[in-house]
Amino acid sequence: MQQTRPTRRRQAGSGTVGAVGSVAVGSMVANICMYVVHLAASARYLDVSEYGEFAVLLSAMLVLGVPAMALQNVVAREVVLGRDERRLRLVGIQTTLYVVLLVAVATPLVALLMRTGIVTTLAALGAAPLLALIAAGQGILQGRGEFRALSWVLAAVGVLRSMPIVGAFVMGSGPAGGLFAGTIGAAVSAVVVWAVVVWGVVGKVGERAQDAAQASVGVLSVVRASQVQLVLIVASSVDLLLSPRVLDAESVGVYALGAIATKVAFWLPQAIGVVFYPRLADPARSRVSLRQAVAVVAGLGVVLTVAAGIAGPVVPFVFGDGYDELVPILWLFAYIGAALAVLQVVLLSAIARDRTRVAFGTWIVVAIEVTVILTVAGTVVGVAATAAVAVTVAAAGTWALTR
Repeated sequence: MQQTRPTRRRQAGSGTVGAVGSVAVGSMVANICMYVVHLAASARYLDVSEYGEFAVLLSAMLVLGVPAMALQNVVAREVVLGRDERRLRLVGIQTTLYVVLLVAVATPLVALLMRTGIVTTLAALGAAPLLALIAAGQGILQGRGEFRALSWVLAAVGVLRSMPIVGAFVMGSGPAGGLFAGTIGAAVSAVVVWAVVVWGVVGKVGERAQDAAQASVGVLSVVRASQVQLVLIVASSVDLLLSPRVLDAESVGVYALGAIATKVAFWLPQAIGVVFYPRLADPARSRVSLRQAVAVVAGLGVVLTVAAGIAGPVVPFVFGDGYDELVPILWLFAYIGAALAVLQVVLLSAIARDRTRVAFGTWIVVAIEVTVILTVAGTVVGVAATAAVAVTVAAAGTWALTR
């Protein structure tokens, strides 16, 4: 009897490690596929102006994808709490319909603001409702704790969404053709995801009981979670977006290269948040799980920050003497990404516990960050230091409010 608990702990620990590894592999496959898309588009099949249009519209689509990310988190939370999955599927359909309306309104506005063709814009933004459908299915898998299936789904969605784009480029299609092919791929992805979800229900011998009486979740829950996802996106990109306003052209290039270290440190721990999320939504384990998740992500962030500091002197040899300024401060960019990863875990916990109002503190910090960057910071170090302080304050403050 004395050996039962340690054995169970080791099994649970190995299960967590395996789940994180599986999700990390699936996410990596998806990210590599999108990297291939950008590489093919920029290096071979599109000229500079066409690639600019393509990249800008993909960025716009990411903003419209915020409801999808929020929907996945809300659905996963409600599955953990034992809500009726049939009700959650209805919420997914309702959210998808609202995103369709959002696309109808946003398409002409985006085309006007970004000076892109209306057809090309619609070809890009048309994928947003399909992403909501995909996210609802992924949320069910995540809430069930079926991380191996989720890993395969993440990889499959990445391949099915990206490879048609490359194929369209190979066939001579421009940005519109490539983006339309990506939307078709998203439609196929949605079918695949829901086939896996339904197969998971049918394949279970005695599925756990669902509590249909507590069906309080709705589209409003997705809206509340969306502002949390949006503030994270803004916090992770506002410094780079504002850099052209306060830095000269060469310094902007230096900052952009440094921001790659930020992205790496931010995105590497993603699988940890995905795997821990169901535990964060479990009232009995949420506090302990939040401490564990923050500790793991922060520990990985320390390793990545130190590694960036060690790798700093290599930058000029790889990218040229124009980036000498990054040598002593590459660690700072990695630290920003590491702190953003901690902030993400804390904000995910806020969604998991349906305490999304705590994100307003992060919005205030971001607003102050924008003001400082535009009025005080005038160097690469100044902008990066401002971002580092802001995300640290946001992460610490939000954690204090969430605990």
